[in-house]
This record gives sequence, structure tokens and C-alpha cells, in this order.
Amino acid sequence: MFSRRELSADLEAVRSTHAPDTPVLDAESDFETIPPAAAEDLGLFVDRLEPAGYPAEWLPADAPAVLERYRGSTFTVGAPGDGTVVWTAQTDPPTVICKRRAETTPDDFLAFLIARAFVEIGADVPEHFLPFFGDRYRDLDAAIRGPDVPGDLTPVDVYQVANALFDAWVGLRTRETFAGWAGDHDRLYDAWVDAGERLTGRLDALPRRMARGEMTFPEATEYACSAVRHDLDLPTPFAALDTAAYADHGADYAVRWAEKTFAALETSESSESS
Repeated sequence: MFSRRELSADLEAVRSTHAPDTPVLDAESDFETIPPAAAEDLGLFVDRLEPAGYPAEWLPADAPAVLERYRGSTFTVGAPGDGTVVWTAQTDPPTVICKRRAETTPDDFLAFLIARAFVEIGADVPEHFLPFFGDRYRDLDAAIRGPDVPGDLTPVDVYQVANALFDAWVGLRTRETFAGWAGDHDRLYDAWVDAGERLTGRLDALPRRMARGEMTFPEATEYACSAVRHDLDLPTPFAALDTAAYADHGADYAVRWAEKTFAALETSESSESS
């Protein structure tokens, strides 16, 4: 299912700096989660496999099945929303995997995605939002779906918001590295800038689109949080995620942000109905 990918000189340089010895593999197929038997094939390219598992108490009873599977003892690599390039630290050394869709991804942007994976590995961030939130995931779920929260968001919506919030936190901890590529790795720097410019046009319209029902709150959160990596100006209420406090306090800050944000939504809906 996997084959080793040859890297360009700039990617080799970034790998050497942030993730020495990390193999970069091409997968024969697209996937959300690699089947356990196929995931074990990663053992052919690394020194050892180190499957992760997490306490059942971290999740609410109605958490999505994919999250239960990731939490459990089955060797699970990848998750919905991971994108074209994924990485896992459940191998030693960590491994970067390009899905089949990488074949149609523009070369420079694909190079940035691979380089981004190296930087994230070197930054020692978790590979998934579940260990980032830990036992605070239940609190996040309560903040988004509690009895006093307006709307009818689902466990899948909570998953989407959690993944977006984690993406923003990782972006805060890595974007300075991307910005520093100017002059040294210009192709990768330009790809980072270009990806950010593609997001700018719709950021200011997020609150308006949510108010009109053209975009759900989880969708808007996902869009806004993806912009944090590119150091773009975010509209309210997402601007509060682009702070040093979030970079420092992580999951606790994210849960508090969700509590305050959804409390404000409740107040707004109550005012409109009175």
C-alpha cells in the first residue's frame, strides 16, 4: 500500500531541521482512516510501531464512531478532515503519508503540505485533537451541545469544531517557522503565502454568512481556524483564537472560548425572540 517518496532539496533541508529520519510515503489510495492491517505495513519503513490508546472517559457516550475507534486499542492512522498529507507519531520515527489525491495536487502546494508536516512533527504537537483536548473534550461537547445552548448541533459538529480549534492551536505554534522561510526556502514560503491569500476573500464575510444561514457555525469555525496558520486577520468571535493566550493554554482556553461564544449566541437568540 505504501512506497517511499523522493524529496526535493528544499524538503530534504526542512526535514533535516525539523524531523530527521522521518520517512515520506505515498499511499496507493485515498483514505480517512487507514485500515489496521494496512497501517501495520508501515512497520516495513520504520523501526517500530507504537499504537496509541486513550481513556474511554474522555468521550461523551454519543461520540462519533470514528472517534471511538481512534480512542481504542486498534492501530488507527488518519481521521476525517486530515487532508491530502497526514503524519503519525505512532511509528518510530514519525511517518508522513501522502494520499493518492496528492497525484493531482499542485507540486508547490504539495511540497508545502509535506514541509508543514515536518514542522508539526518537530514542534512536538499531537497528531490529533483527542490527546490535545483529553478529558476536556467532554467539556467542549457540553459547551457546544448543552441543554442551554441554542440550535441542534450534533456530535459530528462537535468533532468538526474540535478539529478546527486544534488546527488553529497548531497554526499558532508553527506559522512563525513558515514566515521564516522567506529567502531560504522561497518556493515553500510562496506556497504558504498563496494558500493564505486564497482564504482572505471570505474571512470578513463569515459572520454575515452565518447570520444568513449560508454557513453553519462548525463550517465557519473550520474556515477561520485554517486561516490562523497563515497569520490572517480573523473576524469576531474567531479573533480571540489568534492570541498568545491560546498558544500557551491550549485546550483550557479553547473550551472557555466555546463556552463564552455559545453563551453569546444564546443571549443573541433570546434577544431576537423577545
